[in-house]
Amino acid sequence: MSDKTILTCAVTGGSLPHPKHPAFPITPEQIANDCIEAAKAGASVAHIHVRDPETGRSSDDPELFNEVVDRVRDNGIDIVLNLTCGQGAMFFPDPEDEAKALPNSKMYPVDIRMRHVVRSLPELASFDITAGNRLFGPMEAVYMNTPRAMRLMAKKFQELGVKPELEVFDSGDIVMGKTLMEEGLIDGPPFFQFALGVKWGIPGGLKSLEFMHSILPEGALWGAFGIAREEMPIVAQTALMGGHVRVGLEDNLYLSRGVFATNAQLVEKACTLLDCLGKSVATPQEAREILHLKKQA
Repeated sequence: MSDKTILTCAVTGGSLPHPKHPAFPITPEQIANDCIEAAKAGASVAHIHVRDPETGRSSDDPELFNEVVDRVRDNGIDIVLNLTCGQGAMFFPDPEDEAKALPNSKMYPVDIRMRHVVRSLPELASFDITAGNRLFGPMEAVYMNTPRAMRLMAKKFQELGVKPELEVFDSGDIVMGKTLMEEGLIDGPPFFQFALGVKWGIPGGLKSLEFMHSILPEGALWGAFGIAREEMPIVAQTALMGGHVRVGLEDNLYLSRGVFATNAQLVEKACTLLDCLGKSVATPQEAREILHLKKQA
């Protein structure tokens, strides 16, 4: 177990933005600036989604990803870039006939789901090895991520030399991760990321964290994050158990009750908390070494 804790900042996510948040990053420039500010505040990794600059809604446009990545890289600041690969598997059933998809469904083949990764070649990318019921704003959906698609995505990660962050939302997802490992589709030590408290996934709290940790494959690297008010408690509990941590506006909008946060403020708060626990935050280079990353362009 490393004595360094990797601190990820998830800067914007894909959920609908809070209409009253004064500094929620939406445009590529805003998202890139928040990645840079998070790095200056002490983050090891920036986890990146993109949004339609006009509507603020989640987007899978590769040009938007490209612009964010280029802006961060051109700035020259050192931070590990982690692009989401979670898009392209959302099925919104027609309530009149659930065999039919509503127009806002997005079901893409793997080459479309990963086209931004092919171009940008981040060192790390999130890989949701999960499927199931989801809530997107007021609408219920099904995240239709089939084992076949997951296998194809895992192979693509191997071909590109990009390490997948295995994002898991319940215990069965860890079983899926073990299957991919057994089939030779995950290179090096796997890195599991527990998403705790997502609706219809495993609940937040210490018991869930301990259970998920208990069923990890031997030698796995791991981290966890909590949603909303559970964000900082999960940072503390995860760090004390030897895991890596995540904060950011994707997961929680508030610095304290009723006070909106920025990404940099959440990173600073997590750094202070980790310091109080006697933990040291990994530099980006130390994060690369811990995760066995291949540095890209």
